[in-house]
Amino acid sequence: MRRTIIAANWKMNNLMKDAITFFSEFGDTALKSENEVIIAPAYPYIPLASALSKNRNIEIAAQDVYPKAEGAFTGMVGGKMLADIGVSAVIIGHSERRRIFGEALELIREKVKFVQENGLHLIFCVGETLPERENGSMFDVLKEQIYSAFDDNLTLAPEKITVAYEPVWAIGTGVTATPEQAVEMHAFIRKILKERYGYEDSRILYGGSVKPENIQGLLSHEDIDGALVGGASLKASSFMKLVNFQAVK
Repeated sequence: MRRTIIAANWKMNNLMKDAITFFSEFGDTALKSENEVIIAPAYPYIPLASALSKNRNIEIAAQDVYPKAEGAFTGMVGGKMLADIGVSAVIIGHSERRRIFGEALELIREKVKFVQENGLHLIFCVGETLPERENGSMFDVLKEQIYSAFDDNLTLAPEKITVAYEPVWAIGTGVTATPEQAVEMHAFIRKILKERYGYEDSRILYGGSVKPENIQGLLSHEDIDGALVGGASLKASSFMKLVNFQAVK
């Protein structure tokens, strides 16, 4: 049985006071939950989150990394720095990195390789835009995103590779993929992971306007192993409901 992951991506939200309040209210929720809990704060607050989550069964993730250990790369944060401040997982390929910052497939592949070389938990995001879904090319889009990143480029154990399916049209829009849409795409991803790479134990998360009101319809399906949560993860009150959720498959 694959253990459910509930992951928080705070993006460019939550100041120091907000993080302190969050962890104070969140308390030992993760210790009492059967689910695996991951929180990805913005870079400046990772050390604070790492300290506040100590011994609470919470994995701290970075929202991105530059694929170099160190060097003359102004404005970037590298692997040595992340390890130094308590990071053990990294989100790579989020649609906002691809779309807003123009990250090319080649750079994303470099980052996937780098994260693995540093023994970090890789959380790899894929997903299609609304026009791509409407014209029926969503399967080809996901193939390109996965193949370009993973072909001859997987070295970690399957349990250290997590894929997050995040339809771009559902991120921050309030629109959530129907359970049927999500299951179809998760099953497609799982088939690729198994048949192309031999990875049967990797977990696949759903992301895209996940909240306490819709998590039941999503996580009750066998191929959906958890959620990568944006807005509903910013406050402890709503994130606790997600972390405490127990899916009946």
